[in-house]
Amino acid sequence: MRYRTILVGILLLSVCPLASRAQQTDSTLLFSDPYIAELDSLLNETDSTSILALIDSLINLPEPRIRSQLNFRLGYNSNVVSASRTLGFNQFGLAPGISYYHKTGLYADVTGYWSPEYEPSYYLTVGTAGYMNSPTSWWSIMAEYNRYFYTNLGDDQYIAYQNAMGLYNFFSVKKFTFRLDYQLFFGDKVAHRINPSMMVNFEKRNWGKIDRIAFYPIATLMFGSEQITELEPYARTYLGIIYRIRNGLPLYYEVTNTEWGILNYSFVAPISMTINRWTFMISYTYNIPRALPGETIELVNNGYLSASISKLIQF
Repeated sequence: MRYRTILVGILLLSVCPLASRAQQTDSTLLFSDPYIAELDSLLNETDSTSILALIDSLINLPEPRIRSQLNFRLGYNSNVVSASRTLGFNQFGLAPGISYYHKTGLYADVTGYWSPEYEPSYYLTVGTAGYMNSPTSWWSIMAEYNRYFYTNLGDDQYIAYQNAMGLYNFFSVKKFTFRLDYQLFFGDKVAHRINPSMMVNFEKRNWGKIDRIAFYPIATLMFGSEQITELEPYARTYLGIIYRIRNGLPLYYEVTNTEWGILNYSFVAPISMTINRWTFMISYTYNIPRALPGETIELVNNGYLSASISKLIQF
């Protein structure tokens, strides 16, 4: 069960988004408007930076033999109505990808993002490299690095984070998988994410022509930091304000503080079906974002649908 534990755990990583909305914080949206949502879920968090279909297919292999394999996939995300706190791009559109898993535990993934809402339509490529291992029968661990390559950024477009590193722990108790993740986003700014999650695994194998059908309800909490920039007045009296205006002096200065707290609650309902090394997956995600102290923003609960189809090639 140890390999299956970590592979199911990575499924959680791929499916759960980390969605919420940024204000005039240092996590300013890359695309001024329209967007919205996760990958910060990520994102994922989808399915952002995902090796979702690869992991789902790995779960199907008989134990204890895990072989090296290649996975091709095409994902789709419906539109979302809130903004990614970390990466700031709209998940709506198509996400083709290719993943390679080596039997030693090393893996790599390249995922592209296309949406008619942006110019150019193909606006992002995410490269991922990582390693997974199971030290015990009930504990698995994974470490990975992500690099975000944006296409033709204009002068008026800004992205705070171009890189991410993550450490993910998975604890298996019968049908339950508990997850505790840490992610560090860095580039022009730095942000931290801590994500505890719980998943219940229901599956049925060899059901007619279906090799496997599975349902993974997931609940995730996102806790993290944001750098919030606020304007503070130099003068707090009328005389002081008049003096500064007459002398051409600035009235405000910027103060940046790092705030910590709960950023988002996420609930995901994915269903996958495998037939002859083809895997079909559909999932619905519902997010309840929360503002940090000092964030003067409107946050709206949001949900979206995602789907993927993938083909597995074993070596």
